Amino acid sequence: MAYPKPSIAELDPVWRRIRQEAEAAIRDEPLMGGLIHSGVLHHPTFERALAYRISLKLNSGEMSEQILREIADEAYLDDPTIIEAARADLMAVYERDPACHRYLQPLLYFKGFQAVQSYRLGHWLWQQGRHDFAYFVQMRVSETFGVDIHPAARIGKGIMIDHAHSIVIGETAVVGDNVSMLHSVTLGGTGKSDGDRHPKIGNGVLIGAGAKVLGNISVGNCCRIAAGSVVLADVPPCKTVAGVPARIVGEAGCDQPAVKMDQILPQTI
Repeated sequence: MAYPKPSIAELDPVWRRIRQEAEAAIRDEPLMGGLIHSGVLHHPTFERALAYRISLKLNSGEMSEQILREIADEAYLDDPTIIEAARADLMAVYERDPACHRYLQPLLYFKGFQAVQSYRLGHWLWQQGRHDFAYFVQMRVSETFGVDIHPAARIGKGIMIDHAHSIVIGETAVVGDNVSMLHSVTLGGTGKSDGDRHPKIGNGVLIGAGAKVLGNISVGNCCRIAAGSVVLADVPPCKTVAGVPARIVGEAGCDQPAVKMDQILPQTI
C-alpha cells in the first residue's frame, strides 16, 4: 500500500504554526487576505516566505524584488545555518517580547526581526566576496528599518532586537547567541583607527535602550547593560553595569538575563 508523502508543513512544526496563524488572521480580518496570502500562504516553506518578505522590503528603483529574492534563495540553499538562525531569532522574539503573541508577527510586521534577517543576507554576500552588493543591502536595511549593521559584523542566533530603531553595529563587532537589545543601542568604535575596533558581546547578554558599547572591548556572557549606559571597558561575565561611564553595580541577577528581560537595577544603586 502506498502512503501519501507528508507535506513540508506537516514536517515543519514552526512553519505549520505560522500557516495556521495566517489562516486564522484572514478569518479575523479578511481585508488582510491579499497581504497574508502573498506573504505566507502562497509559499511552500518558511525560507521561501522569508526570502519573499526580505526582497519585498529591500527592493527599490535601483534593485528589483526579483533579483533580491533570487539572491536570498541562493544564500539559503548555500548556507542552511542562515535559516537555522532565523528560526532561533523568531522563537527569541516570541518568547521574550510581551507584544508578540503569534509566530506570524515577526515575519510580517516586526522590523527588528526583518532587519536582522536582512543583515544575515548581507553577511552571506560579504563572505562570498560580493562586497558591493553587501553594502547595498546594508544601505537598504538602514533606509527601510532604521537599523545600520555592517555586513562584516558577526552576529549569533537567537537574537531579539525590540523596537529596533537606531541600532548601529560596527564592522568588527561580534554578538554572541541569545542576545537581547532594545532600541538606540550602539556597538561602535572610537576615533579613526582601522582594524579590530568594535565590541565583542558574549552569549545571553541584555543591552538596555540607548546603551553605547564603544571600542574593542569584551562584555562577558550573561551580563546586563543598563539603559543609557556608556561602556568603555571590559565587563566580566554575569555582571550588571550602569552609568556614564558604566561601572559594575552588581551581579546579573539571573543566569539568563537576555531571556528574562529584567531591566530593574538593585535597590542599592
